[in-house]
Amino acid sequence: MQNTGMRTAATPTPTHCPYCALQCGMNLTPAADGTVEVSERADFPVNRGALCGKGRTAPAVLASSARLTTPLVRSAEGPLVPASWDDALDRIAGNLARTRAEHGADALGVFGGGGLTNEKAYTLGKFARVVLGTSQIDYNGRFCMSSAAAAGVRAFGLDRGLPFPLEDIPRTGCVILVGSNPAETMPPSLRYFTELRENGGTLIVVDPRRTKTAEQADLHLAPRPGTDLALALGMLHLVVAEGRVDERYVEERTAGWEDARAAAMGHWPEYVERITGVSVPELREAVRMFCAPEAAMVLTARGPEQQAKGTDTVGAWINLCLATGRAGRPRSGYGCLTGQGNGQGGREHGQKADQLPGYRKLTDPAARRHVAEVWGVDPDSLPGPGRSAYELLDALGTDIRSLLLMGSNPVVSAPRAAHVEERLRSLDFLAVCDVVLSETAALADVVLPVTQWAEESGTTTSLEGRVLLRRRAITPPDGVRSDLEVLHGLAGRLGVEKGFPTEPEQVFEELRRASAGGPADYSGIDYRRLAEEGGVFWPCPAPEEAAGTRGDRHPGTPRLFLDRFATDDGRARFAPVSHRPSAEEPDDEYPVLLTTGRVVAQYQSGAQTRRVDELNAAAPGPFVELHPRLAARLGVAEGDRVTVVSRRGRAAAPARVTAGIRPDTVFMPFHWPGEGRANTLTNPALDPTSRMPEFKVCAVRVERAV
Repeated sequence: MQNTGMRTAATPTPTHCPYCALQCGMNLTPAADGTVEVSERADFPVNRGALCGKGRTAPAVLASSARLTTPLVRSAEGPLVPASWDDALDRIAGNLARTRAEHGADALGVFGGGGLTNEKAYTLGKFARVVLGTSQIDYNGRFCMSSAAAAGVRAFGLDRGLPFPLEDIPRTGCVILVGSNPAETMPPSLRYFTELRENGGTLIVVDPRRTKTAEQADLHLAPRPGTDLALALGMLHLVVAEGRVDERYVEERTAGWEDARAAAMGHWPEYVERITGVSVPELREAVRMFCAPEAAMVLTARGPEQQAKGTDTVGAWINLCLATGRAGRPRSGYGCLTGQGNGQGGREHGQKADQLPGYRKLTDPAARRHVAEVWGVDPDSLPGPGRSAYELLDALGTDIRSLLLMGSNPVVSAPRAAHVEERLRSLDFLAVCDVVLSETAALADVVLPVTQWAEESGTTTSLEGRVLLRRRAITPPDGVRSDLEVLHGLAGRLGVEKGFPTEPEQVFEELRRASAGGPADYSGIDYRRLAEEGGVFWPCPAPEEAAGTRGDRHPGTPRLFLDRFATDDGRARFAPVSHRPSAEEPDDEYPVLLTTGRVVAQYQSGAQTRRVDELNAAAPGPFVELHPRLAARLGVAEGDRVTVVSRRGRAAAPARVTAGIRPDTVFMPFHWPGEGRANTLTNPALDPTSRMPEFKVCAVRVERAV
């Protein structure tokens, strides 16, 4: 039970967790004394009532003493001080208008988040392009699954995290899980992999660490960080050499096989063993396990995706699925385990630099005309694509002079974080909307306190592509407004009086029209239907107006590609890719590889979870995980303080000595600021297609702290 300080009737509200992309179902029950209880919601099929520690304690942030309940503005003396809403909004609008007048619209930046609801993401993108007229908008979801999205579009013509529901996982024959640790990142999903094995299927985990997930696997492959591409190509080489290609499937449903095959044949097993450290017998066993059953899947996550070659790496794993006929068939396919709560929907509806609502391309004239008509503007008035997330952050204080930021904490979460912090400090003006004074909000000129998940309604889209309705369960504290109210207030002050409603359902109705006919078509979905059905998979187009009856409505699309892929000719495309080194390889000065990730009790930058006592007790701070052989060379014992140094800076934390990591690799979680900030070290080298930074591998040295 968590105290919110608010009285409301004790009526259970079915809703969804505010954290990861599982969007687990839960019930919230406010009590007369102001407490809020989380209880099971067994009717929601994804988690079937199960919740992790973060979900169980989610109401704690609603009542946190760190909660913001009044706007803050930067005083002439320097500190942030309380202000009225009118004063705060006037300051933001005035500074944005001044920057635009003096430097042009593209001197204004907008940075969003993968935790924003679909309604907020849609409105933020519309605000940037219609009210501000800037192309400079992107969001932290670029750091989540942009490489998988790019590879999926290239191969299948469409990106949806999972093109099938999670319930298909236990029904397949083998799953290769690449660079994912769901036992800690999304614990309720682990049951699907447990059920897979109980049903006689096999699980292969690819990870340089022996994680809690890897401990559950039938086979654990521990490649050197940054070599997942070579590993996938080595497996495809063996598929060809051992005669395991599904020739009929390749001929009937794919294109580009010969070039992809030629590239794979340059990655023979012994060569791949030298690159990855995965032995030839392990490679052969993985291929045998994957090809033995009738159906199989490959699921990737941040490990292979957060690399400067992430798009090609995911493409190589997709190639493996296509060559063996494991895509677009029942109980088979490639999928991506999206991380952020609305990482999928967040990029579908306009806060990504190159996209319009409905997953339309900003460079497509027909898409521009359609969305402009919904918005009531001239298509020529819409700006073109802007910078990707890191490039936008890197341009702060130079080309971009003022920034509006919602739902993100890049001081902790961005690569080369010390540099990003410096760029944020160099801005002429920074406005931040948040529920707490995050490390980024603390740098702002104006901070606006906004509502949280349980205090507002709105939709999110889970990793399955299932559109869900979060329901308002409690009244927000006095002094707090929603992000939609913020954008409405700013739009009016900047001369746009209409088109920015504050009610989420009104926004969603417009979103439906804007998405109609696009790849991510939501036009057949409405709030009433979401409440009745508990979620609808996109694409879900509206029926013909003449159809008339509720029985004619589209059922939604749980499983994509069963008949054809979303390309012009219906065929999937192989990617002719080859291994290449990481952007930064070890050398004499920096001889060890660093990889980063998460722990079960914290979430993303920790801005919310670090306010929860129970979670902090379980995961109180950062650490450096290293192998006993490396620890012995350094003279380091368990708990000793060590410093990790890269070309971008240094971070210090206690050592955790474990045989569950490669001797040439160290691991740090990235949830904390300060001297233990892992992203001080990480490399912002970008994938040429997805513009994903290389979070998962960089060269470092480790020193015993004195």
